[in-house]
Parts: sequence; structure tokens; C-alpha cells
Amino acid sequence: MDTISSFEIVKNIIEGSLIYSNLLVLLSIGLTITYITTAVPNFAQGSFAIFGSYVALTMLRLFGIHPYASLPVAFALGGLLGIATYILILRPLIRRGASVVILMIATLAFDLILLGIIGSYSETLATITRKSASKFTFIPTDFKMFSFSASLFVSSLVIIIVLASLVTLLYKTKFGVALRASMENPALAEVMGVNVEYTRLFSWFLSGALAAMAGCLLPFKYEIVPSTGAIIIVSIFASSIVGGLSTIYGALLGGYIIGFSETSVTYALSSVFGTGVLLYGRVVSLLVLVATLILAPKGLTGVKWRRLLWSR
Repeated sequence: MDTISSFEIVKNIIEGSLIYSNLLVLLSIGLTITYITTAVPNFAQGSFAIFGSYVALTMLRLFGIHPYASLPVAFALGGLLGIATYILILRPLIRRGASVVILMIATLAFDLILLGIIGSYSETLATITRKSASKFTFIPTDFKMFSFSASLFVSSLVIIIVLASLVTLLYKTKFGVALRASMENPALAEVMGVNVEYTRLFSWFLSGALAAMAGCLLPFKYEIVPSTGAIIIVSIFASSIVGGLSTIYGALLGGYIIGFSETSVTYALSSVFGTGVLLYGRVVSLLVLVATLILAPKGLTGVKWRRLLWSR
């Protein structure tokens, strides 16, 4: 009996870690792409995700559409939110020569605006549906597949599709070549005839779209409130920086490192010190982030591993 219960505990930890890591990868890919193309660390990325959560909640409450079926709608609306963020807020500042610090503060201000809008919308939705919308979860709507949560398979499938699409786009199309050129050297790419503005618009569309899809799936793991975005932004930045902000592959690597570290270490500590430790799970992300910055300032993908191995 103890063996069975121990097996179930380990299975649940691994399952939860994979789901959470998949969502962090989606969020950190979006953050990394916009940073590479516009050099802006987007502090509103977490609120982009919660926007997607409320899109899924609206579809569920008003039309009875399951959150999994809301993923394409969240993708489209999240992409439009990303474009609006760039056109209305960042592009005017960039054209006026605003520094990175000013652009970063602008995204932080927009994050606070989004928080207020989402909070007001949650009250309106609650009035219309007569159900609480300021705090919700999709866990009761989930189902099992092969004794695992369906969210594990759905989030993994989304990751596979996103990565395959990105690789195909970046390395098999002319637009992908232009996008990579604008990422590596925007000034030179513009001289060579690449429309850098289009690549920036696309990167912000993709950032918002991926974040909103992650937000659709986030309530299957956590209870969502309008301010959840401000909480998860720590883990998103940690994922991107630990993996390396200069490449999309860094977001993939960092997302799984942070996701598994947060979940497994927090659970281990909670079994010793009690469930109160769960409230401080983001501390694990910060510790991993600090350690990485000390040992590898450019992130794990920025380390010359071959040179390091040969030196030994």
C-alpha cells in the first residue's frame, strides 16, 4: 500500500512539473522573441497569460465551450493584444529614441493597466453569469487520459506544434530568414532590405498569442485571480534568463529547468516544513536565477560547453 501511494505521489509530481514546465516554455518563448527583436523585457507577459485565462473562462461561462476548444480563439485574441501593445505603447517610444529602461517601465505600466482592466472585467462577467469570476479554476472540467490529466497531453501537444512550426518558419521560409536576420542585427537587416517593422509586429503577435494559449491551460493547474500574472512573471523571467535571452532554445531549456525546480523542490520542502512553504515557490526560481547569473551571465545556452569540456 505504501509502495502504491509513493508511486502515485511521484507520478503526480512529475505530471504537475511537466504541465507547469510546458506552460513556462510557451510564456518564456514569447518573452525571448520580443526581447531579441525589440530589446524590451516585457513585464506584461504574465498579464498576457491571464488575459488568455479570462478568454477561456468567458467562452466557458457564456457559450459552454470547453477551455481546450478555446485555444485557437485565445491564440488570435492574444496575438492582437501583443500587436496593440507594440503599436500603441512601444513603437511611439522607440521612434522617439526611448532607452531600454523607459521601454521596460512602459511595459510595467501597461501591466498595471491590464491588471485593472482584467479586474473590472471579472466583476462584469460575474454580474452577467452570476458566478464568481475573480477567482476560478478549470480543474473540475479536466478529464483523465491513460490515468493522466488531459492537460498534460494537451500542453505537450501544443509545445510540439509550436516548436515544429517555429523551426519550419525560421529555417524553411523567406520570412523566417528575414526574421532571424532582424533578430541578429536589425540595422544590417534593414540595409539589406528586410522590413524590420514587420518582424517586430510578428514577434509581438506571437508573444501575445503563445502567452494567451498558456493562460488557457494555466487554470487547469492553479487557481486564477486577476493578479496572478504579477506572480508568475518571476518564473517567466527566470526561465528566459536561465536558458539564455539570446535564443529561443534557451527559453525551452530554461522553462523545463525552472518548472521542475520549482515544483519538485517546493514539494520536498513542504513535506518537511509544511504546506506553508508552497506560497514561496518563486523563491526557488530566484535562487536558480541568481546562481545562473553568477556562473553563466549569458545563460546556459551562452556557455561555450565544448571549450569548457576541452579545457578539462
